[in-house]
Amino acid sequence: MSSKKLEQLLIDCIQENKESVYRLAFSYVKNQQDALDIVQESIRKSFTSVSALKNETVIKSWFFRIVVNTSLDFLRKNKRIQLVDDETMEMISPGTEDQYANLDLEKAMEELPNKYRVIVILRFFEDMKIEEISAVLNEKISTVKTRLYKALRLLKEQLSDEELEEVQ
Repeated sequence: MSSKKLEQLLIDCIQENKESVYRLAFSYVKNQQDALDIVQESIRKSFTSVSALKNETVIKSWFFRIVVNTSLDFLRKNKRIQLVDDETMEMISPGTEDQYANLDLEKAMEELPNKYRVIVILRFFEDMKIEEISAVLNEKISTVKTRLYKALRLLKEQLSDEELEEVQ
């Protein structure tokens, strides 16, 4: 496939998934500006290496993998975990609706280790199949399934513990 066609496919992929890749980056860094920087850096990296892509059918998972790796690189370089600031929280939440029902889930998700949180986000918030997640994270399908199961179990335990605390 020609370089121009690959670049056009990449542009289409980026445009179709811009909100998803932003949310994915944000899930790692918890900061609007850093997430935007990660997305921008991921786009730069993808354009510099798009010609090496052998199979255009995997362009989406290939691009998501670049976003994941760029997010992890950012965290390694900065060695810090960002808390969500009020301004960012206002921008990502709808604002007009009460979100009390989601607060416990958000808190429980934040407490999950990155290797579990990213799988839950990709599976349930980005609606990816297990095989796609496997390709994005460059992990075996069995590893993804195991981590997803463990993440869901941890979330269930955290959420049921919080319900018990509310009753007492």
